Amino acid sequence: MIYSKNSSINVKNKNNYKLAKKLKSIGKRVVLDFYKFLEKSKILKIYEKILEESIDKDNLPKHIAIIMDGNRRTAEIYGKDRYYGHYLGAEKVREVLKWARELGIKVVTLYAFSTENFNRPKEEVNKLMELFEKKFYEIANDKEIHKYKVRVRAIGRIHLLPENVQRAIKYAEDKTKNYNNFFVNIAIAYGGQQEIIDAVKNIAWKVKIGEINPEDIDKELIDKHLYTADLEYPNPDLIIRTSGEERISNFLIWQSSYSELYFCDIYWPLFRRIDFLRAIREYQRRQRRFGR
Repeated sequence: MIYSKNSSINVKNKNNYKLAKKLKSIGKRVVLDFYKFLEKSKILKIYEKILEESIDKDNLPKHIAIIMDGNRRTAEIYGKDRYYGHYLGAEKVREVLKWARELGIKVVTLYAFSTENFNRPKEEVNKLMELFEKKFYEIANDKEIHKYKVRVRAIGRIHLLPENVQRAIKYAEDKTKNYNNFFVNIAIAYGGQQEIIDAVKNIAWKVKIGEINPEDIDKELIDKHLYTADLEYPNPDLIIRTSGEERISNFLIWQSSYSELYFCDIYWPLFRRIDFLRAIREYQRRQRRFGR
């Protein structure tokens, strides 16, 4: 057997990495258990009530967009596969939409699946597509959706999705197309840069055939050629990202020019009403300048 000092170091590094990963997982479980303890106690409910009373109902964001990050890491905490995390994330959507609607928010846009997400392992993507199909049909037949007149729309390169998912999306959109009390937009197969590219191509074609003069191209014209052109309040007032990452990841990059950004450490499936209220409280503390 040939002894290699470097190989010995590599083994130690691997062992240290495994140990660190295990300790990190244990630490997350401790935090998770602590959250559960708080939720069962009255402490969190009292704090939630105080937070809600601090919210100015006359200064709410009309449109909140959410980057739902942390599904896979939540699954890791529970020792489950990635699909379990995505399932928990999908279930959380129902709760958050209820909080938003009850508070008086008019529009919520959810970043569900980016164009880059197609590069994930095939099995994970296939499972996600199955989940999307199921959830769009559930939305379309949800009594709460119809009771509160919620309109559901999908934005993105929908043609890239499997046909069964496209059918489910169309079904949900058709079933809710006449509602206007509350708007839910699902960004799926969506990429902000690609959205702008598609808009530019569309405008360039119209210039070529003489439908548009180059001198007429301005911000308003580009707005009309984005995926969000037909949406109520297309520009988000507030963007929330969960999981502790501090970037917008190619999400609504044109529409978010003057959006307020709020980042929180908690993973999306573990997102609580107090986290939602904190985001709105922070939004109300800021002075929006709109470039002035």
